[in-house]
Amino acid sequence: MSDNDPDTPAQRWARLRFAIVAPLLASPPPRGTLYRELESLARRSWIHPTRATPVRFGVSTIERWFYQARNTPRDPMAALRTAHRKDTGTHGLNERLREALRAQHKAHSGWSYQLHYDNLLALAAHEDSLGCVPSYATVRRFMKASGLLKSRPRSRRHTPGTERAARRLEQREVRSYEASHVHSLWHLDFHAGSRRILTPAGQWLTPHLFATLDDRSRLCCHLQWYVEETAEALVHGLSQALQKRALPRALMSDNGAAMIAGETLQGLEDLSILHQRTLAESPYQNGKQESFWGQVEARLMAMLDGVEELTLELLNEATQAWVELEYNKKPHQELGVAPLRRYLDGPDVGRLCPGSEALRDAFRLAQWRAQRRSDGTLSIESRRFEVPSRFRHRARLLVRYARWDLAHIDLVDPRSGHLLAPLYPLDKQRNADGRRRRLAPLPDAPATGAQPGGEIAPLLKDLMREYAASGLPPAYLPSHPAPDEETNS
Repeated sequence: MSDNDPDTPAQRWARLRFAIVAPLLASPPPRGTLYRELESLARRSWIHPTRATPVRFGVSTIERWFYQARNTPRDPMAALRTAHRKDTGTHGLNERLREALRAQHKAHSGWSYQLHYDNLLALAAHEDSLGCVPSYATVRRFMKASGLLKSRPRSRRHTPGTERAARRLEQREVRSYEASHVHSLWHLDFHAGSRRILTPAGQWLTPHLFATLDDRSRLCCHLQWYVEETAEALVHGLSQALQKRALPRALMSDNGAAMIAGETLQGLEDLSILHQRTLAESPYQNGKQESFWGQVEARLMAMLDGVEELTLELLNEATQAWVELEYNKKPHQELGVAPLRRYLDGPDVGRLCPGSEALRDAFRLAQWRAQRRSDGTLSIESRRFEVPSRFRHRARLLVRYARWDLAHIDLVDPRSGHLLAPLYPLDKQRNADGRRRRLAPLPDAPATGAQPGGEIAPLLKDLMREYAASGLPPAYLPSHPAPDEETNS
């Protein structure tokens, strides 16, 4: 029988039995000839309904089927169906064994049925209250019927994130989904390659493949190999994907270090892209990306098996040719059309992508730094940078920078986010020549450098005037007589 046959064994048996006795029901034999007809049917060979092998049946068996079908004129097929056992749906496990098995599965959901059974035997050997453990087949049937199925082993890490992911998987359904518009949702991830590459320095390294997929069309927006999975590589690859296609509305990724780096989060915020992160240890939430890796390994990497000295340049060149000319243009098994065709058909909610300079400025950290008043500098990544003198009055300054590119650091207005001035590293050798620039004027400062002086402060004038009007004698004694008094004497 075919594995795709939806009929149960009981239905197959009923169909065969009815086919055997149906001629007798359609043309009842004359009185006294029934036994001869039954003998004729017993001499024939039939195809076994489940094993597909020749089989014969006795006269008494066929006779019983005949009377069962004849006595049930409304539905003879149902009468010939194999009757269910009275204990169907029940299992030979007492309640204490069931509770022990449920607790064991909750703690070790990744165990096989055999391992569960062996540990249940060991547990029952030390606890007489559990009673006798039935056969392995009975325990396995109970576990399948109760939903105690083998699942992916849980992470050994016990963090709030892994606990939330485990509870969600236990309490919530896992369903496939698809965005309604192109560029509504992108998927982003890294994949450790199955082949190592040879670097110019003579080292063998495992490359990491960066990829972004559009959820609705399954189009691969960009695919590129890197030496390491870093935030710099992510920004480099994502910037190319954005410029090739458009700005998406949302981006889904896992919680890798590159995905939650400050530069990545700040860049997505500046570009108004919603960052949706999957739960810890929950790769099924980003299932389309995980499925894509299977095609990369099964087709792209399989065609590179004969290349012994695989370099990063060759790998990237082959990858670009494969993804643009095969994957994006080949009909998708689930969609029925090529990803590129569905991408072009829309509907589309993408936005125009800014230029390279704007993307570089977007994917940078935004952090506060304290200005050192003594020399007008601030510290970034253990290096000091000079602050323009017109900002010398600010104790704390907001700066934007990427940790891998300290050649482009900007001072930012905290209220508007506009770039105020670039910052450059402190050049002590240049400053040693003794030449200094004139200080730039501060905001709201007078046009000239002259400051009013020679006058008593207004508050002190008021206090002295009030004290003189009180008529009180001076509250001090002069240590030396006045010069006029010495002359008169």
